[in-house]
Amino acid sequence: MNKLLQNIRNWNIVRKFIHFVVGLSTYPGIAIINKLRYYGTEHLASLPKANVMFVSNHQTYFMDVITLLHIFSAVKWGKKDKLGLPYYFLNPYTRVNYVAAETTMKSSWMSRLFLLAGGLTVRRTWNESTKEARAGLDPSDTRKIERSLANNWIITFPQGTTTPYAPARRGTALIIKHHKPIVIPIVINGFSKAFHKTGVTVKKKGVVLTVTFKEPIKIDYDASAQEITDQLMDAIEQSRKFAPDILKN
Repeated sequence: MNKLLQNIRNWNIVRKFIHFVVGLSTYPGIAIINKLRYYGTEHLASLPKANVMFVSNHQTYFMDVITLLHIFSAVKWGKKDKLGLPYYFLNPYTRVNYVAAETTMKSSWMSRLFLLAGGLTVRRTWNESTKEARAGLDPSDTRKIERSLANNWIITFPQGTTTPYAPARRGTALIIKHHKPIVIPIVINGFSKAFHKTGVTVKKKGVVLTVTFKEPIKIDYDASAQEITDQLMDAIEQSRKFAPDILKN
């Protein structure tokens, strides 16, 4: 059954349909009820179709990724700084995967459906419901990410949590060291105010949502995983130096 689902996820026609349905249903919350502003799309213009990793801070389980899918498709249609009308989902950009916690993506019918848009499920290093602690990514999870990098872009959240300024896992850095992808940092803001963390429903109206794509990180692939992790955290503005003073004490 899992093999069948994996094959279905790779069918482009299925991905396009899911992008269309999810995109149209979430467009009002992003662009009408709240206002999306995105910057730095010039850094996307000359990217190859594979071995590109987007690293971002994380504020909600779903709307962070969904908004990035909106932007990637809009940019494909030449919309460099605003979404406009969502006709871009008639032919969306689908060569992108995203990394998500297995427990999150199996929690509801909606999350299971959204998996078909390109989700790569991984086991969390800490599972709150079972109190299970793990040292790092399962090798099979790592292989899934590596296979996807060979063919697509990947969106990942190094912290693996929506808690601001939480420490990052080193698994992302290890994959970067091994595969040497182009790494584009993203900084998002406003999503935790606008949307409920575990769904796509609007929590507050009139919030300005911002997504900033930064230039590719210049990475020394011979550096240690911890050094690369620190570099990622600085780039997505989640390291200690970006934290409010009250969290530093």
